[in-house]
Amino acid sequence: MASLANVEHRNQEATVYVGNLDASCDEDLLTELFVQVGRVRSVYMPKDKLTNQHNGYGFVEYTDVISADYAMTVLNNIKLYGRAIRVSKSSLPDESPAGRNVGANLFVGNLDPETVNEQLLYDTFVVFGNFSRPPYLAKDEATGFSKGYGFVSYDNFQASDTAIECMNGQYLGNRIIQVQYALKKDAEGRPTTERHGTRAERMLAAASQRQDQNSHKSATSAGGNGGFLFRPNTLFAGQVPMMAPPPSSSLAMNPPPPPPPPPPPPPPPPLPVGYAVNIPGSGQVSIPPPPPPPPFSSQAPVPPPPPPPPPPPLPAVNIPPPPPPPPPSAVPPPPPP
Repeated sequence: MASLANVEHRNQEATVYVGNLDASCDEDLLTELFVQVGRVRSVYMPKDKLTNQHNGYGFVEYTDVISADYAMTVLNNIKLYGRAIRVSKSSLPDESPAGRNVGANLFVGNLDPETVNEQLLYDTFVVFGNFSRPPYLAKDEATGFSKGYGFVSYDNFQASDTAIECMNGQYLGNRIIQVQYALKKDAEGRPTTERHGTRAERMLAAASQRQDQNSHKSATSAGGNGGFLFRPNTLFAGQVPMMAPPPSSSLAMNPPPPPPPPPPPPPPPPLPVGYAVNIPGSGQVSIPPPPPPPPFSSQAPVPPPPPPPPPPPLPAVNIPPPPPPPPPSAVPPPPPP
């Protein structure tokens, strides 16, 4: 894949930044890796003019914005040559479209020129949010050594505020660094006395973020992915989470529903009255029609007969009481001896 001859013509919305690259990586390897999630238009890796080695990061441009967003979701933090690469939205200085550079630009001062480079700045400040452009370290044009300060730009003010709160006054390398909002520049590029992070910039950033969210929702709803999941290529990583594929206009992933079951067969027609059937051994036998139902009577039903009268009571019979028992006979006691 040939390098970009002029990065000004790059589509920044469809370009991703790839950082924390090993020295063994080249443009062909990045092309082979990132072509798995979409059609790659170009790959560009800035190189040092003296050593002709890349600076540990590069840019991959896709043919559409959806593939770039999907690459950030799938390929971010996978290991390449034992190092977890960083994949985020790209925006080079003075090349981002209107509203992309929200103004969350930080000045990082009192850096150790011997131990702090752009890669260390990236690894230190990327934990607070996504960059709107790669970290920049000011260097002397004659010697190529660091001047002791650099700049970090985020795509939202929440990330920049958190970075100032957590990193200002902390050790980085062998020095206590200073983190604050950078000074604004005038039309001629000279620094002014006003710093970034004003209320007007924050309001514009919030409006731009809402607009980007609405545009992303519209693009997602227009494409549609049918809810299917698949596992991307795992050649460069041991474990890749299950992610949704990029929206596609193809209907290959949306098979048509199965046809409905056939209706049940109709019931057989009723047999005519007085039909004849053939019984083996008996010949044809005619079956008489069923008897007609009894005629309906409109008269009231006959009440049941009354119950029989109860039997007459038995006549009373006077039975005399039994006679009293006879008194005991008076027997004189025997005389004494």
